[in-house]
Amino acid sequence: MVEQSQVRPRLVLAVLSVASFMAGLDLFIVNVAFDDIGRDFAGESLADLSWVLNGFAIVFAALLVPLGRLADRYGRKTGLLAGLVVFTLASQACALAPSLWWLVAFRVVQAVGAAALVPTSLGLLLSVFPPGRRAGAVRIWSASSALAAAAGPALGGVLVDASWRWVFEVNIPIGVLATLLALRFVPGSREGAAARVPDLPGAAGLTAAIALLALALVKINDWPGERTAVAAAVALLVLALFWLRSARHPAPVIEPSLLAVRTFAWSNATVLLFTVAFAANLLLGVLWMQQVWHFSAIRTGLGVAPGPLMVPLMALAAGKLIAARVPVGVVTAAGCMLCASGVAMMAASLGPEPAYATELLPGWLVGGIGVGLALPTILSAAAADLPADRFATGSAVVNMSRQIGAVLGVSLAVAVIGKPHGYLDAHHSYVHAWLVVGAFMVVAAVAALGMTPRRRRLQPSPSVPGTEREAVAGTLVARTEPGR
Repeated sequence: MVEQSQVRPRLVLAVLSVASFMAGLDLFIVNVAFDDIGRDFAGESLADLSWVLNGFAIVFAALLVPLGRLADRYGRKTGLLAGLVVFTLASQACALAPSLWWLVAFRVVQAVGAAALVPTSLGLLLSVFPPGRRAGAVRIWSASSALAAAAGPALGGVLVDASWRWVFEVNIPIGVLATLLALRFVPGSREGAAARVPDLPGAAGLTAAIALLALALVKINDWPGERTAVAAAVALLVLALFWLRSARHPAPVIEPSLLAVRTFAWSNATVLLFTVAFAANLLLGVLWMQQVWHFSAIRTGLGVAPGPLMVPLMALAAGKLIAARVPVGVVTAAGCMLCASGVAMMAASLGPEPAYATELLPGWLVGGIGVGLALPTILSAAAADLPADRFATGSAVVNMSRQIGAVLGVSLAVAVIGKPHGYLDAHHSYVHAWLVVGAFMVVAAVAALGMTPRRRRLQPSPSVPGTEREAVAGTLVARTEPGR
């Protein structure tokens, strides 16, 4: 046990930032390995391969809030160590997976560990640093995840050149080192028995509903229409039951009262729509470069990287616009429309022969500018009208909405692409898919106009320091995670 007098805040910050980096890296690095995984497990359809991405994202989304609350009740350090161990062991299992469905199963376990890492590392960080230093510490912690997003595609390309299994092996030394350092240097922290046990059955129901909806989408070209309709209907029914349960449960996964806050509700709607389009666009870009232009994994990773690199630069510009009193809804809507424009540029210019600099890069850069304006603004605006004592839960719900959007985006891309035969068929399918992506971005822009906070805000609980709220707010601005 680390005594409070022996705590070394900078070292603790480094350890917790590594945990955040690990969780962030695996959200992005696997995209570049997607095509190589498919070649290794020959005979598997694109719909089945999509579960390598979707299995992780579904479980990660559903468990963010419950695992954070369990850690508050039973100990954040215990939750952090458990998350590190589970994530590291599952990464090794992924690297050794003998078949696609074993890989999907191990990815699900890996997501459990990742879902524990994010809320526990943030909670421990806030408990270590005094109020005056929290904002700076949180920005560094958040930047580690943004770094993972920017580095993920390029690093994935280098590793996949040896084998896609190295995408998972890279987590092992990082995880072992982080676990040993956390044991030695990170102090314990928890709220105690007063923290309520979260609605775990509700989380399971939400997981099942999103998985069923994703299944219905990715199998739309393989199943009879009746089976697809039944799967989608059951998913919507389970979502309705989940919502009814949340209205009655003392510690629901999503608190209905939060969604009564106008800014929070519109921010969640916007981030869901935006991430559907963003995740679909990322997968479409990777698949086009690898399957149509036949780029290597390294070349694909480097081709993806310029877009994410625009995000932190434009995030600063978005902050200045908001400081100059431009409404957050207008900034976000402008970002979404730039993303739609970038998608339209790619759809209109891509041809059969590789011409990255003239056909793909311009649209990719315009899209990156749009993401930098939109995503950090959505995440920061989500908290604008929330009381401080609900901020942690609210931020987890927003991140859950992002992950659900990512699942639906990947599934939508797979459904629209289908099984093209030859270049002309592929070109038609991809253009159609990019038009759908652009339509989602336009709808997200419309939803964004509802995000601008009203002047009258809910008042935070006087028991929660305002500085802590400001510090955690930094996570939503800095934790941009542009790759996903």
